[in-house]
Amino acid sequence: MSKKPAETNSIKSWSEDDRPREKMLLKGRMALSDSELLAILIGSGTPGESAVDLCKKILKDYNNNLHELGKAEIKTLIHRYKGIGEAKAITVLAALELGRRRQVTEAMEKPRITSSKDAFNLLAPFVQDLPHEEFWVLFMNRANKVLHKQPVSSGGISQTVVDVSKIIKIAMDNYATGLILCHNHPSGAIKPSQADIQITQKIKNAAALFDIAIYDHIIVGEKMYLSFADEGIL
Repeated sequence: MSKKPAETNSIKSWSEDDRPREKMLLKGRMALSDSELLAILIGSGTPGESAVDLCKKILKDYNNNLHELGKAEIKTLIHRYKGIGEAKAITVLAALELGRRRQVTEAMEKPRITSSKDAFNLLAPFVQDLPHEEFWVLFMNRANKVLHKQPVSSGGISQTVVDVSKIIKIAMDNYATGLILCHNHPSGAIKPSQADIQITQKIKNAAALFDIAIYDHIIVGEKMYLSFADEGIL
């Protein structure tokens, strides 16, 4: 008698070296692919489709990008994929949210900025996955240590209104002598718009009146960033 499709594709029918849980025990977590790690979270697939195959399909739909998957809605996953119920969708998104918070925690442990990459690594976890634009500022001292960081505006998909006087007040309150500006582009593009350049110059001119320097303006895209300082457009 031939095996049923469910049995043929079941992870239980695989060799132990290929099963995600056993593979992690034998070879460590770094040996697992993203789809195998997700398969451990969801536990099971559907008749005729293993948990790993189901996760490969999900990842493919999100361009094999965990950042994009992390933005998904619970209802979207439930309605889009057979075999993904409420509990599995919540488990996957909770795990991805924990990963994002881990990035935030690591970022908080790096308060000294020595390059544009340092600034990106510090701020990206806060803005990279947002579906709308947010404008953040790092308030720094002369030793390039971060005294304070704060979002100063939140807007729509393509723009946000920045209150320059609010930025200056926060800088004065924290005795900051330098600022690094940052905002995200939900589209993923990192090319600065004319409005981005104008608001940077406006903040720079206002800060100069109080002997506060603008060290950089970082535009955060999808795993990429643009630095005004590095590009020579500050």
